[in-house]
Amino acid sequence: MPGAQAVGCEGPAGGAETKPPATSPVGEPIDTERLGRLLGDPGLAWLVERVRQRLARAQPLTGLVNLSNPDESQRRCVERLLGRAPSAGRSLSVRLDTVDAILRRSGVSPDGLAPAVVALTGPVTLHAEARDRAERAWERAYAPFSVLDGEPAEWAERTRREGLVRRLARTPEAAGPLVDAAVRALRALPAVPPTSRATFAARHLGGAHALDDGTPLATLVLSGIRALTGFPDGAGAEWRREAWASAGLLKDDVSSTVLSLNLRGTPALDWMADAGEPAVLTLRCLARQTPVPAVPATGTVHVCENPAVLSAAADTFGPACPPMVCLQGQPSAAALTLLRGLSAEGAVLLYHGDFDWGGVRIAAALRRSVPWRPWRYTTAHYRAAAAKAAEAPEMTGSPAATPWDPELAVALAEHRVRVEEEMVLDDLLSDLETRAR
Repeated sequence: MPGAQAVGCEGPAGGAETKPPATSPVGEPIDTERLGRLLGDPGLAWLVERVRQRLARAQPLTGLVNLSNPDESQRRCVERLLGRAPSAGRSLSVRLDTVDAILRRSGVSPDGLAPAVVALTGPVTLHAEARDRAERAWERAYAPFSVLDGEPAEWAERTRREGLVRRLARTPEAAGPLVDAAVRALRALPAVPPTSRATFAARHLGGAHALDDGTPLATLVLSGIRALTGFPDGAGAEWRREAWASAGLLKDDVSSTVLSLNLRGTPALDWMADAGEPAVLTLRCLARQTPVPAVPATGTVHVCENPAVLSAAADTFGPACPPMVCLQGQPSAAALTLLRGLSAEGAVLLYHGDFDWGGVRIAAALRRSVPWRPWRYTTAHYRAAAAKAAEAPEMTGSPAATPWDPELAVALAEHRVRVEEEMVLDDLLSDLETRAR
């Protein structure tokens, strides 16, 4: 048919010009129509892609390229391109030097194979250049981290190094808004007074569901909160609830509680103190009635980690026991609210916890939120207790710093003996007795 063009693989010298030639990237004319017939058939797509890969890696276009298990159309196209039958076998081999020579000699691409493939398939981006552009884009995405300082700054650097943001966002375009929102959230924490996570998200992040469990932003912010508050590793819904609460972000205002003994200031507290019985305070009552507890006349409040200590004090001294607060492990939002309020009103907090790595982490987390003084919780007290604890369990877990007494961490690592509060209960009760009314 007049004017019709064949679709398929042109031989090395075949075909006639029917359109003006294109220009190669280096200025020499390329016969794009003949080039399309010569290299544009789907049967040679594998060969063109191999050339593009080499160009992207800045590798020379020489030597053999191989295709395993070629089909008949791929063998036929190579035969027409080279002007001869390729070698038989399970693979197909083409020498790039030969293809380059064919393109130059035929006039299809006077500058050879590289500009021909570019003209046929488009510009090739060097892998090194693409990596550089991607890294610059990631640097821009990470830029909001630069406003953080202290523990959050260390967390941000660790997050970059470990690739958390890259796993959550996948691309720098998605990572930029994610990092920016996480930084805004962390700079507004801890929430004082504590509030619901939805309310906080609506106020600071533009939507009540921005911190819903399972979202990339919630995952990143929760990771930052652990650095901010020192909350320990864990898993599960209950652990996540407590981790959020450590920064004042709550599921509700009644599930977070703190245990106290002989605090006064409301009719309910006064009634419990008159009876010398422990009282459970919810975050709701602490946040809504400020201040709830009054600072004791002595100006001090003893704080312990384990309920057994507070219970034994109530049994032993009843209403005469000095005021106490029990964390029951990691300080809850209610505990932090209570202790911050007491401290702000001038109370001196005296703290004791377990002598083990988990215990000192709890103490350090509390210290980041509220000032306290050691209550039999120093190096000397640990060494004395460890010497008496012949059958005490061995220390487990990874070491932690003890900033209120740096030598304590050294002693813990040296003795590797775990001394729980219950093991020094007599000493603690003796201290309380000297202060009892």
